[in-house]
Amino acid sequence: MQGQSKDFDGAMFDIYKRAKSEAGYNATIFLKMLNDRGGLDTAKYLINSPRESDGYAALYLRHRLDLTVEAMVVENTRWHGLFTSEELMKARARLEKYGYKAHVI
Repeated sequence: MQGQSKDFDGAMFDIYKRAKSEAGYNATIFLKMLNDRGGLDTAKYLINSPRESDGYAALYLRHRLDLTVEAMVVENTRWHGLFTSEELMKARARLEKYGYKAHVI
């Protein structure tokens, strides 16, 4: 589990870098959260938040919901074991609310 959590942290930093390079979005608050909380706690916080983050909204406006935490968690079955079924449902529902069709790998 710890190795998987460390890999997840790396994947979270990757979506930060991709959002910056591919979508022109510099998610400074997200990066601070990653450094302060780690990837898994950041993901759980964002998924369980009652409203979408400003970063989620910024990526939506850029048509890049594929770079959100929700998409990363839902689409890659490797991460499913790190989250409760309720958290996975919340992430999936948020994506669907904004018209994003997840592609599970």
